Amino acid sequence: MRSVSMAEPHILKTLPELQAWRSDQHRPVHLVPTMGNLHEGHLRLVDAAKAQNPAAAVVVSIFVNPTQFGPNEDFDRYPRTLTQDIERLAGRSCDVVWAPTVETMYPFPSDGRIGVAAPAQLAAGLCAAGRAGHFDGVVNVVLRLFHQVQPQAAFFGEKDYQQLQIIRRLAADLSLMTAIHAVETVREPDGLAMSSRNQYLSSDERAVAAGLYRVLQTQAQAALNASDAGTLQALERSGITCLEQSGFETEYFEFRYAESLAKPSDETGAIEPKSLRLLAAARLGGTRLIDNVALMLHK
Repeated sequence: MRSVSMAEPHILKTLPELQAWRSDQHRPVHLVPTMGNLHEGHLRLVDAAKAQNPAAAVVVSIFVNPTQFGPNEDFDRYPRTLTQDIERLAGRSCDVVWAPTVETMYPFPSDGRIGVAAPAQLAAGLCAAGRAGHFDGVVNVVLRLFHQVQPQAAFFGEKDYQQLQIIRRLAADLSLMTAIHAVETVREPDGLAMSSRNQYLSSDERAVAAGLYRVLQTQAQAALNASDAGTLQALERSGITCLEQSGFETEYFEFRYAESLAKPSDETGAIEPKSLRLLAAARLGGTRLIDNVALMLHK
């Protein structure tokens, strides 16, 4: 039997319902945007949203956004697990689940919508390579969520680091009244970053998967004494070699400046290692994994 403390959040599925709820709020509202299929990493975002201001109402949006899927990515097969997601949110300080339909989120056809575009400076390479329009879809859905929910703060995980930086720019460039909070990547005991995609790893692949984080740590620590772009590029190459020897197919393994996402080789002046972040994407079988680390001393 579920205790009172495990009460499920209130579910809102239409804009009039959301607007009525929002107009009744006389406390801050915090938003955790998700596409559902929730795992512990998502739930830690909910915990962080409540911890930042215990008086705030926490809204978790669950919406599988079609505009961020490319033509070769199967939007229809993305897992929809709303019932299980609501059960997972019970007892995690989530007040409301906002679960709109595609028609609610996008009331006009694609050629009739008002839209924004992700800045090319931040949306070049990394996870944008080979996924034309992906981050345009992300910024458009996030902007719509912000307008609908009107949160004082929104919470995003550092695992999707390029996305995080683009959303920070969205809020700053459009003077949005929503503070963007980053939450550290939540990891399995062996270091693998928690992700909905991990469920697709075979048992053999799962045994290898945490190696991505270990290689990131090793190369990031080695880069702390780097003074030039050539040293960083050598570390990138050796990191890719380590991954591929373990069975990964590397998509990218790159040092970037943490704020601008610029490549160190593209900027003049001395390299500042502690201003860098090391980001990677690699495949094991059919599963694409992403991760990143800041340059600091790693245990």
